Amino acid sequence: MPAPLIDNLQYANFSPAIFKQMRVGGVDAVHVTIAYHETFREMVLNLEQWNRWFETHSDLIFKGTTAADVALAQQTGRTAIFFGFQNPSPIEDDIGLIEICHQLGVRFMQLTYNNQSLLATGCYEDEDTGLTRFGKQAVTEMNRVGLVVDMSHSAERSTLEAIDHSTRPIAITHANPHWWHAALRNKSDKVLKALTGAGGMLGFSVYPHHLAGGPACTLDSFCSMIAEAADRYGAENLGIGTDLCQDQPDSIVEWMRVGRWSKVMDYGEGSASNAGFPPMPDWFNDNRDFGNIRQGLASAGFAADEVDGIMGGNWLRFYETSFGALE
Repeated sequence: MPAPLIDNLQYANFSPAIFKQMRVGGVDAVHVTIAYHETFREMVLNLEQWNRWFETHSDLIFKGTTAADVALAQQTGRTAIFFGFQNPSPIEDDIGLIEICHQLGVRFMQLTYNNQSLLATGCYEDEDTGLTRFGKQAVTEMNRVGLVVDMSHSAERSTLEAIDHSTRPIAITHANPHWWHAALRNKSDKVLKALTGAGGMLGFSVYPHHLAGGPACTLDSFCSMIAEAADRYGAENLGIGTDLCQDQPDSIVEWMRVGRWSKVMDYGEGSASNAGFPPMPDWFNDNRDFGNIRQGLASAGFAADEVDGIMGGNWLRFYETSFGALE
């Protein structure tokens, strides 16, 4: 099959227009967020919405659950949609719901968003106590059923313990190195060495709060950062996870940051004067712009096979060994 194009994290305000842009951009697969702070039942309502989209836009998208669906997407000229959670809230306090969620098609779950969860510590907490007792059992169960451990919003100790405790490679689906841009959400060299040393994957984010220079970040800076990361961690462990929030109203970023846990506004990586979604860099606005990243990687000195890997081939390889149950 041709080298795939995979974006391993989006939380866009999905619509037929965006699905059409995926096709124009040649995007074979997208990992989409279907839960931030939702309960199990609320997450199921989001699945219902996706089922309606799969029915009414079956010429553009379909539900992906296995690596083979990426090839099917290419063969049929559609985009495979893979589901993930950015918080473990849909499993509530019931470890049995991990398998149920996998059976419903979910393939990624973050152990935390920015706060402490029942499983681990988020990157905005003052104290990082690592994986909880429930968290360790949850990781073991996720390994068993084929639900990928995602530590994109988790704190340092918790992330290192998840890498160590997991018997399967884990993912940081959407973040950048802290040595490039010192955002709380970005990951230390220690974490990234441990992640990739254990066979895990890093997806580079284009969300402006994660970029050096924010919205003014240049494509050259972004791709030079990826080149440095490849030197440090190996190009085979790198991919794209844009964290694209296209067409979302600012009320959604408030839901992402605050959910129902706070009576006061927490601005996260923003501020009172810049509370909404930040503007995107001019080289990436939507799914039609992946060609800019591809060209930028080539200009940064990557070989053609390395570019193919970062643009999706590495995620495909990860999918092949991650989504099925342990034998």
